[in-house]
Amino acid sequence: MATAPLIDVQNISKQFGSVIALSGVSMAVYPSEVHCLLGDNGAGKSTLIKTLSGVHAPSAGQIVIEGQPVVMSGPRDALDRGIATVFQDLAMIPLMSITRNFFMGREITKGAGPARRFDIETANRVAREEMKKIGIDVRDPTQAVGTLSGGERQCVAIARAVYFGAKVLILDEPTSALGVKQASVVLKYVAQARARGLGVIFITHNVHHAWAVGDKFTVLNRGKTLGTHTKASITREELLNMMAGGKELEQLSAELDEFSRADAAKASGTQSPLEAAAAAEHAIAEALRPRH
Repeated sequence: MATAPLIDVQNISKQFGSVIALSGVSMAVYPSEVHCLLGDNGAGKSTLIKTLSGVHAPSAGQIVIEGQPVVMSGPRDALDRGIATVFQDLAMIPLMSITRNFFMGREITKGAGPARRFDIETANRVAREEMKKIGIDVRDPTQAVGTLSGGERQCVAIARAVYFGAKVLILDEPTSALGVKQASVVLKYVAQARARGLGVIFITHNVHHAWAVGDKFTVLNRGKTLGTHTKASITREELLNMMAGGKELEQLSAELDEFSRADAAKASGTQSPLEAAAAAEHAIAEALRPRH
């Protein structure tokens, strides 16, 4: 029996007034799979993940979670259904501790009634253990999150999502503001999340990072999908060409070549074909101009 997708997006569209942000987008994410969502700025990536995480309601289409069509009422509903999103800004408070950020909104408590309070000892132990599971040994979980590197903060957010039962982990540009070493750390933890059976949606505009961990690749362009491909069915160069817009790059390359020829011709004192054509057009226009 074939494995059912954890989440199946079917012909999702989203409009904001007269602006069409998404149009007929479809994609499916399976367990133990990293599904990379690629696209340039303005392609619709952020709108799609906000729709999947319950921030926006789709204007058309449906979202199917583990075989059941759902209508999510908000981000909390998405979390309860096992969809956790790590946004680009990480939704963390730098001056608060790792433990406080780890359990923000889902605090462990002890006691009852007026004596109910945050169980800081248990929370510190759990935060340390969960961070250690993904390879980060935090000596003091009470230290401020702001003292961690960008890659380590991403790992705190990933560990938090996994601990609270995420089945689908959506990562919004997790490596965009990181150096090479920190980005490699985050990619390693993405691979670990896949090994633990999660379905990961990895949003990025960096094809090289996507290629390192991705199993499937969906390319978005102006709110529409240009297709979904497995790593076996496409090369990295083809993926880069599809994402960047092959025709636009070819046109730009031709224009740059023409400028280079024009510069070379000017330096040698001769006219380039472009300049000769422009001069001929100017001469024809002058000949046809009415004389008074």
